Amino acid sequence: MLVGPKYKICKRLGSSVFEKCQTQKFQLAEARAPRKTRGRGRGSDFGAQLLEKQKARFTYGLTETQFSRYAHEAMEKKGASTTGLLARLEGRLDNVVYRAGFTKTRRAARQLVSHGHVMVNGRRSMVPSHQVDEGDVVSIRPESRGSALFANRAEAVAESKTPAWIALEDQGFAAKIAEKPMVEETSAPFNAATVIQFYSR
Repeated sequence: MLVGPKYKICKRLGSSVFEKCQTQKFQLAEARAPRKTRGRGRGSDFGAQLLEKQKARFTYGLTETQFSRYAHEAMEKKGASTTGLLARLEGRLDNVVYRAGFTKTRRAARQLVSHGHVMVNGRRSMVPSHQVDEGDVVSIRPESRGSALFANRAEAVAESKTPAWIALEDQGFAAKIAEKPMVEETSAPFNAATVIQFYSR
């Protein structure tokens, strides 16, 4: 997915949706910069819902078509739609590769998968949108482990903060999905319930 200047998008959305915006330098600059208001008052419910949807879409680097499909699938399934949406987003293979610390950004994780460096349960997968599930093992191909991309893997493992549902194995070159992929609504950089409201109109 092609996007514009990441800093400008983060400022417009008021959220650090890109890893590039999650630096202390950027956060301090944002805190010092006065918020511009356009004289439109509180804003409409639609505007608020659209903003949250854009935050979520840019966070995971998805096109509108992809993101819309995930939202509607979540609404069609039994159970809480917000939980279903977050599970689908977190369960994407490229997101799991990022969460496991194999790369520093989701965009790099997508490229890693697309270039054939990643396996799921011992079989190569080149589909970033592949949905992983509890019990699956996502790993770096043995042939790729000697690449410069993983030269400092041991140090990266020591510094990485993987979520509870991921268990690193094989010296950090494999990640077992110990639980259903999920992120707490309170820790997501967007309001999932508001996103669902946007697509429920």
